[in-house]
Amino acid sequence: QVQLVESGGGSVQAGGSLRLSCAASGDTIGSYCMGWFRQAPGMERERVATINYWRTTNYADSVKGRFTISRDNAKNTLYLQMNGLKPEDTAMYYCAAQGRNWCSDVFDYWGRGTQVTVSS
Repeated sequence: QVQLVESGGGSVQAGGSLRLSCAASGDTIGSYCMGWFRQAPGMERERVATINYWRTTNYADSVKGRFTISRDNAKNTLYLQMNGLKPEDTAMYYCAAQGRNWCSDVFDYWGRGTQVTVSS
């Protein structure tokens, strides 16, 4: 079983950047599909980005071109680089993992989240 811990959230002005990190322990994530999700109060949880074993990536339309998901398997860490942040990006961001090479709709493991707040 893998444990996931997010970090790197904070408060920034619109147009700013943040890099979120997700440190995994308990298992190696090199062969896992990994993803970032976010949820704002009163809103449904949104899949932000995923990356599979072959490093194929998928992004929500709302973040495509601004966010980049990546992984460093040697460090057992997942990243989300967020550029050109907008107030609507304000949310709790969660790291998630699937115990398989490819990405499906079901994620097995979740972190506790890190808050991102973007002001105007």
